[in-house]
Amino acid sequence: MAQPIAGILLDLGETVLTFGKVDVPALFEEGSRMAYDHLSRQGRKLPPFRRYHWAKLLAIRWAYIRSRATDREFDAVDLLRRLHRRLGIDLSPEGALELAGMWYAPLSRLAVVEKGTAEVLAGFRARGLTVGVVSNTFIPASILDAHLRREGLIDLLPIRVYSCEVTWRKPHRRIFEAALARGRLEAARTLFVGDSMLADIRGANRAGLISVLKDPLGRKRCWPFRPRHRIRRLDEIQRIVEEYDTD
Repeated sequence: MAQPIAGILLDLGETVLTFGKVDVPALFEEGSRMAYDHLSRQGRKLPPFRRYHWAKLLAIRWAYIRSRATDREFDAVDLLRRLHRRLGIDLSPEGALELAGMWYAPLSRLAVVEKGTAEVLAGFRARGLTVGVVSNTFIPASILDAHLRREGLIDLLPIRVYSCEVTWRKPHRRIFEAALARGRLEAARTLFVGDSMLADIRGANRAGLISVLKDPLGRKRCWPFRPRHRIRRLDEIQRIVEEYDTD
């Protein structure tokens, strides 16, 4: 017999926050320009913008490829400090964090929160469920927390586990285990909701959570692993929670 749901963990990008189709190179260049202009105003000696931008772009691409291959996240603040040191610019941790925020700013402006999300999360919290996010991200936690605060969601998602903090990336089971431990949750009584078959569904299944695929378009592609449930909107999670309460 299934046990009642005690917790709901959600992916962040394209699950809690929707960005849609974005021009990643253009957004990254916009963030690079913001950082370049910021350093210029500080009187820093800089190479031409194109050299500066491509140095950052190549560094981030290589770090991202390596993190995908190893399931280990990289530290964006450390990467920025090392990169700028090679360019003859000494950044403090606080200065590198500020530049990381400029990386994220163009993308954050595109974020949309699905209508009714805050009400759904508040309802789960009122029922006594533990709610949180588990996200693969090299963007520092403080920057993502600030974004959730602007969207009015920070208090509704008290458990927040970011790969940049715990080192491990989904689908590695350790990031899921970190979230379960932080929320004092049992995997068998916890839903995990995400949009990625590889990172979210495969990872949640491996860790023993009840996997839920958020799939607004009803994708039909076959995978060797399957979600336990499918939804198109976040408010459909309520139905799944009620199913387990009545079993």
